[in-house]
Amino acid sequence: MTVAPCAADPDLLGAAPANSDGDGLSADQPEGEATDPAFGVVAIGQMPALEPPVGAAKVRHDDMPTDVGRGWIVTGVLTLVAVLVRFWQLGFRTDGGTPIFDEKYYALNSFQVLTNGGYEDNYAYPVVVHPPLGKQIIAIGEKLFGYNAFGWRFATAVAGVICVFLVIRVVRRMTRSTLIGGLAGILLICDGVSHVQSRTGLLDMIQAVFVVAGFACIVADRDLMKTRLAQAVEDGSIALTKFGPRVGARWWRFAAGVMFGCATGVKWSGIYWVAAFGVITVIWDISARRSAGISRSTRAVVRRDLVPALWSMAVVPVAVYLGSWWAWFASETAWARHLTGNALTSWAKWQLEMLQFHSKLVTPAVFASRHPWESKPWSWPMSTRPVLYYVSGGADATGCNGVADCAKRIFLVGTPAMWWLSLPVLFWALWKIIGRQDWRYAAAVGAYAAGYLPWFFNLDRQMYFFYMTPVAPFLIITIALVLGDVLGQRKAGVERRALSLAIVCLYVAVVVANFIFMWPILNGDPLTNAELTARIWIPTWG
Repeated sequence: MTVAPCAADPDLLGAAPANSDGDGLSADQPEGEATDPAFGVVAIGQMPALEPPVGAAKVRHDDMPTDVGRGWIVTGVLTLVAVLVRFWQLGFRTDGGTPIFDEKYYALNSFQVLTNGGYEDNYAYPVVVHPPLGKQIIAIGEKLFGYNAFGWRFATAVAGVICVFLVIRVVRRMTRSTLIGGLAGILLICDGVSHVQSRTGLLDMIQAVFVVAGFACIVADRDLMKTRLAQAVEDGSIALTKFGPRVGARWWRFAAGVMFGCATGVKWSGIYWVAAFGVITVIWDISARRSAGISRSTRAVVRRDLVPALWSMAVVPVAVYLGSWWAWFASETAWARHLTGNALTSWAKWQLEMLQFHSKLVTPAVFASRHPWESKPWSWPMSTRPVLYYVSGGADATGCNGVADCAKRIFLVGTPAMWWLSLPVLFWALWKIIGRQDWRYAAAVGAYAAGYLPWFFNLDRQMYFFYMTPVAPFLIITIALVLGDVLGQRKAGVERRALSLAIVCLYVAVVVANFIFMWPILNGDPLTNAELTARIWIPTWG
């Protein structure tokens, strides 16, 4: 496959044009003086030919890879592989035919949603404490296939497959390389966290697919913005006003708002990505206008882009979140529907009740009372404390076929060949962001940080490694960007190119082999005790 250059874009935070003071003006040029066509409105009759403003050369038209057909073939083949991997024996491991781990909440909640017209009608073990959208989506599988393991896991498996598809496409867009996009898809297929969560009826993978979709929309919107400004530079309309042109409807950004609203409608933690990308999209707008030669680009964004950005990234997510409660508002018997005499005030009070639950969900002071698989966020980046989802052993006829020395486990654990490199990858990404102003790393690390850092603000709360599920794709995206850096540019020497390709292929092969080796403890396949011990690589996994 042809690898397009993975060079950094110099306009992450709006790198200033050459010979300027950082805002598109030369250091000695007075503000507002119309000595450049970018200032003020110049009469058409006095302007026989418009020259592009200073710095406009940095704006590019859409430079996606030209191998469109091959790109879709790679995407299709890897998505099919994801279907096979995620759906293989999807309904096999149960607790005697009942849900495992926290499926015991969400499978039942979702079945209530299905049978009650879209809402839950009781506490369901006093933890109806998440918005309804994720449970409504799980209920689709139960509607199609019944109240069984395949039914309550179907939606999460589909979400896991869609995540693979989206990561391939967004990495291809970010790197302009079908090869790197394909490698990102392989890495995500082989991620233990994404694999287990795709095969378990919990909310986290459903939230993850909305977060990744929103991220993909934001990246597409960035390209659209830069392309429209490049067109304005070419036709001269960039110079008609000092703020540059309006760029028209930005449906990708609107779609991102919808996706992040849906993520929040699954779990409240989606609001972190709303905030993070609300800021990032404004920074990118400033960068794009500065790259197009717009002087005082920050002021231009305030005048041209800020209100539409607030609409797409603030109003739309709130509206989508509120809309996700449609069945609750329409019901008469849903839990808390009549806490007060008014639907909206009852809804607001119910939100406070949910908040109160989460605020009181703290780690017990008595060590013996703590959940055995609880962990704190400092252990998450390297997956040093997984979660045990399923355990069975001995000579049970359903799994071990009468063999006494047998154990079956499902661990939520990250594939070590990727997760154990998270800190070096992060340091490299920070260097690329700070030292090279690479917007791609900034986007991936920003998404990672939005899902990870907020957990440090309430360390007393009970926490579990599965909270990293929506973060995992962004670790994989960042690793894929590093692989792109290792491959380097096409113009590199043949020997260096061959060596780089060999290193990348070897690493991906190690990841795949690691995933295959970990497969039994990701799927609950029977193992002898010795084989199980061989897969428990560090004591905190046991």
